[in-house]
Amino acid sequence: MSQSYDRGLIEDFGRWTEFSAGMWAWIFHKFTGWVLIGYLFTHIAVLSTAMSGPEVYTATIQELEALLIVRFLEVGLLAVAVFHILNGVRLLLVDLGIGLESQDRSFYASLILTGAIVVASVPTFLAGAL
Repeated sequence: MSQSYDRGLIEDFGRWTEFSAGMWAWIFHKFTGWVLIGYLFTHIAVLSTAMSGPEVYTATIQELEALLIVRFLEVGLLAVAVFHILNGVRLLLVDLGIGLESQDRSFYASLILTGAIVVASVPTFLAGAL
């Protein structure tokens, strides 16, 4: 027979403040993974315009690149991809037994490094749209 477990109120948003760095790393990694999967479908949709001919594909790319919102979405995609990669490397090292004592610091380092890379890349992404 199964026992019931009181998980508290779903509406109790105060529990988020109790999360450790490891829980936030897990949440961000899952979220970025789902965003990358969603982007994959968008990427395939844009690439499928090439089946109509190179002119249609080129026109589609030029129209998308002319939109400022697309440029900001590309910056967001960069942030998602860089964090997912850095956190994945961090998880790989932890699984290999390297850095077990400093998991929190390595998570924060991956966040800081992601932020630095994204901030440094913003002028490049927004150069042609402004």
